Amino acid sequence: MEPRRSQDHEDVPRPVVGIGNAFPASFELAEHRHRRGQFLYAASGVIAVGTPEGSWVAPPERAVWIPPGTPHSVRMVGAVQTRSVLIEPAAYGAFPGSCRVVGVSALLRQLLVAAAEIPTEYDEQGRDGLVMRLLIAEIRSAPRIPIAVPFPRHVALAALCHAFLERPNATAAIDQWAFALAINRRSFTRLFRRETGMSFAEWRQQACVSVALPRLAAGESITSIALDLGYDGPANFSTMFKRMLGVPPSRYRP
Repeated sequence: MEPRRSQDHEDVPRPVVGIGNAFPASFELAEHRHRRGQFLYAASGVIAVGTPEGSWVAPPERAVWIPPGTPHSVRMVGAVQTRSVLIEPAAYGAFPGSCRVVGVSALLRQLLVAAAEIPTEYDEQGRDGLVMRLLIAEIRSAPRIPIAVPFPRHVALAALCHAFLERPNATAAIDQWAFALAINRRSFTRLFRRETGMSFAEWRQQACVSVALPRLAAGESITSIALDLGYDGPANFSTMFKRMLGVPPSRYRP
């Protein structure tokens, strides 16, 4: 399979274009944007997508939807093989208007692999066109997965959120953050939900999982990650992780 750069295929006269690439460990794509929407999947390794609005991490069996025109950077954890598709905004009706992580079924995975092998100017009425239409149907039905760390627009609150991601702490308390913003607990709770769409406790857990996933993929021990995140030990961390993602953290270690 020949590698394809997404920016080289924005104007291909087809509604969907498949792309496949290989990246070395720790490679980073600087902030950029696409005119088309992008469904980005790592067939191996882990990808971390960052936008001005938040951070999305996709381990194996997950993908990230990036709406058209969204500025984003991509960081690779481990050696990464990506399979993605660029979707013409008006071709198939409305897609989600914000980034999200979704589940990738076995069928969707095979369709993404197949799409990367299809010529860019494929026969829309033939077999390749059928594959692409089925691919779009599977993307539409893919379940949303709660691995999102939205950033607030409130400047001072956003600074606290970014600082948390640099040094996450599962025991961080609302009162500490409210004090830092010089507001009471109730006002902070309302502000945080309005700005992020989730409670402080939910966001804190999402952030911890988001930080943990790349470290797990890099082979770090569950115990060291749990302790670094402020958990009493690996059992509490593993319980939280499995409750959120449905599988234990060991599932994501190489």
